[in-house]
Amino acid sequence: MSRLTINAILLALVVVTAMAVVYAKHFNRMLYAELSALYKERDAMNVEWGRLQLEQSTWATHGRIEKVARQELQMHYVDYDKVVIVKQ
Repeated sequence: MSRLTINAILLALVVVTAMAVVYAKHFNRMLYAELSALYKERDAMNVEWGRLQLEQSTWATHGRIEKVARQELQMHYVDYDKVVIVKQ
């Protein structure tokens, strides 16, 4: 092989390697952008989850349940003298 042929092959390999580096760098940047977007989505979901937990705990407080039972269902405490205990 002549020196010119070897130089041409080496030049082609250098160009291919450079293109591979550029492609890998671009691909890594795309993946990093996607990862950042997923982190933002995760953080938004964590905020929503905390808000929903707070809302659930608010709706399930004893005072609210008692208020709904009294107002909407017309429930009330039974007098002790009206309680009947059944034994087996």
